[in-house]
Order: sequence, then structure tokens, then C-alpha cells
Amino acid sequence: MSKLEKQSIRVLVVDDQQLVRDGIASLLHVQDGIEVIATATNGQQALEIAVTLEPDVILMDVRMPVMDGVEATGKIRQQVPACHILVLTTFDDDEYIKDALQAGASGYLLKDIPAADLALAVHAAAQGIYQLDPSIAGKMLAAFTPAKQKDKSQASTSAGLSNAINYANKASGTTNTGELTRREIEILRLIATGATNREIAEQLVISEGTVKNHISNVFSRLGLRDRTQAVMYIRELGLL
Repeated sequence: MSKLEKQSIRVLVVDDQQLVRDGIASLLHVQDGIEVIATATNGQQALEIAVTLEPDVILMDVRMPVMDGVEATGKIRQQVPACHILVLTTFDDDEYIKDALQAGASGYLLKDIPAADLALAVHAAAQGIYQLDPSIAGKMLAAFTPAKQKDKSQASTSAGLSNAINYANKASGTTNTGELTRREIEILRLIATGATNREIAEQLVISEGTVKNHISNVFSRLGLRDRTQAVMYIRELGLL
């Protein structure tokens, strides 16, 4: 086995539709640093393969015969805890999203995602980075935002958000290495709306690399693990 193969992310693709399953596997096969080691037609088969081959990342459909993706996710996370599972489906039902994330999924993506973005998602999942499809993140934000706050038109200024974050950190004992900059606050707001790094970069007219650096700094300062926590954090402050 070559050095490149040793460094490749080992992926299991799970989908009950052969055309979709083979298509995803083919798309990932040509991506650098990714090796599709197997495919499965249902959750039970995925569980058996995962226990045997211990893939790094599993792309898991939701609705499947024998055992669905949510149940399979929970069992695989118990038996192969080092494996990261990304739900990849056409269904954006709130119940599926909630159940999949509670079962231990590392993210929830929809099948209309471009091939290049799917490859990036696989790489991110292998690093333990949680991900939500932008539309899913928006739904989560809407679901957790009180109706009276939805009617407010950005009543909180950037300075107000910064002060509230700093106050919340002090109250909770969280260490904050200084106030957030105006740009960091803008990015935090956009993250909470479900915007992708690319969309944030386009809106603020900066590079995606700069966006990633800002996000890393903000998450480090606030002790946040991922975008989902960022949405929940801002929502808990009552600022969206």
C-alpha cells in the first residue's frame, strides 16, 4: 500500500438505491485523499461492514429497508466510536434531523450537494468537524428562535452582541481572550443564518481562507465546537 493510500480517508457509502449508491461511490473515487472501501444497501449491512472494516467516514442514507439510517447510526457509533457518520439524504424532515444528530451523526447533508463540496464534507467529517446543510441550519435556527424575536429586525447591534457574548462568558466562567472584532461578529451572525463559508466570503467580499481563519478564532474564543453550537449559543443569548 502506497503512502497516499495510507493517508486516504476510508469511506463506506450506504444507500438502498443502487444507482445513487454507485454514483456517490464513483464521484468520491476520483477525489484526492478519499478511498471508498465498500458500499451497503441498508443499515444492518452497514453495521456489519463498519464493525469489520472500521471506515473513517460513513455516508448514510435515512430511509432504508431492514434497518434505517438513524438506527444504524446509533449502533455503529456504539460499536465503532472512531467512525464519523454523515447523513446524506433527500429528506429534510425535522424528526429525521433531530433523531440522526441525537444518534451520533456528525452532520446532516442533502443529496443535491455538489460533488466537490461532498468531498470537502468527507474530509471535514474525518477531522471531527460537525456539518449541517445550509437549509438544515436555517431550519434549526427558525425552530429554536422564539416568534417574538423573529419579528425583530436586527434590534441588536454588533456592539450589543459583543457585549452580550462577553457578559455571558464572564457569567459562565468561560475564558474570553478579548472582545470580538466587528468582522468576527458579522461572520458569527452569518453562520447563525446557515450561510456557508463560500456565501460568507461572497457577502463580505473576502476570501474563503480568511473566513475559515475568523471562524477558527471565534470558536476558540467562545469554546464552541461547531456551527450547530454557534447557532445554539446565539439563540440562547436571545439575539436572533
